[in-house]
Amino acid sequence: MKEILIKPLITEKMTNITADKGKYGFLVNNQSNKIEIAKAIEKKFNVHVLTVRTINYPGKLKTQFRKSGRFVGRTASYKKAVVTLKKGETIELFEQV
Repeated sequence: MKEILIKPLITEKMTNITADKGKYGFLVNNQSNKIEIAKAIEKKFNVHVLTVRTINYPGKLKTQFRKSGRFVGRTASYKKAVVTLKKGETIELFEQV
């Protein structure tokens, strides 16, 4: 079985959104869908999820020039999910930040 939730997003922008609107951000598996994400969060944190919004970020092509020549590589692609919880519910993990 694939791991759906990879790690929580703790950035300045997500912290502001969490404080104002009760939304939480997570990095999730690229193959997971909104239903799987909602069920995983409900099971892990014992909360009720209202909406899930997902954003796919494709990997970018990067080029390095060195003495020995040119190297072409790619950054990792990832998927981000922003989850809205039922009013009055919070996730304890984010409250400590």
